[in-house]
Amino acid sequence: MSTTPASTKNDEIEDVQNILDKRQIAIDKVGIKDIKHPIKVSDRTTGEQHTIANFNMYVNLPHHFKGTHMSRFVEILNQHEREITVKSFREMLGEMTERLDAESGYVEMNFPYFVNKEAPISKVRSLMDYNVTFIGEITGDTTAMTVKVVVPVTSLCPCSKNISDYGAHNQRSHVTLTVRVDSFIWIEDLIDLVEKQASCEIYGLLKRPDEKYVTERAYDNPKFVEDMVRDIAAKLNEDKRINAYIVESENFESIHNHSAYALISKGFD
Repeated sequence: MSTTPASTKNDEIEDVQNILDKRQIAIDKVGIKDIKHPIKVSDRTTGEQHTIANFNMYVNLPHHFKGTHMSRFVEILNQHEREITVKSFREMLGEMTERLDAESGYVEMNFPYFVNKEAPISKVRSLMDYNVTFIGEITGDTTAMTVKVVVPVTSLCPCSKNISDYGAHNQRSHVTLTVRVDSFIWIEDLIDLVEKQASCEIYGLLKRPDEKYVTERAYDNPKFVEDMVRDIAAKLNEDKRINAYIVESENFESIHNHSAYALISKGFD
């Protein structure tokens, strides 16, 4: 004789989310936020890199549904055998909207990405971490993929160099590059593009000869925050893989208690 109460049998439990909602108000985004999951991404040097990502996953909810099925978001993540590639990230968008009966969907994954960099003179190697975000959006049959990377660099002020008898003030800057792409692009390609337009790039480990190099390199290559975003935008305009971009630079000033900031956007609404 069964001891399971009739009210707990799966075929008799009411699906509350599918109850008709009479308020006639649709929801633009509903889902789960800040869930961690292992992923692997393509690495230009080693082939692939394993890391941990934070996910935000949303779909739209028509006005007649009371709620969405939150557990299905987690099921979709776990069905990818604990690892998610860039390719499966795009596929996951379609799977998510199909399983949740949605017209549109949004997946965002943010993760640290590591590059093994070589110091300019001593050639010692060390890891540099970069903050990377993949964003996928789907509406009907239209899918948009966006990549965002935050690149720390050095900037040196042209004005202080010009007016001073010796020296010039410099600062660490964060360049945030957001690009929309249709085809594959290496994360390292985006990092390289930004670093080459800075006064100097940043390294995890430097010996004394390297410190001399980066100090003099920045002094010989001064950049206003305006120069930084313009020079990067000019390079982006030449790259046929990139359909749209936003380039931002924030210079954490060393002689002021505020930051300098500039932004250029092309192709985004």
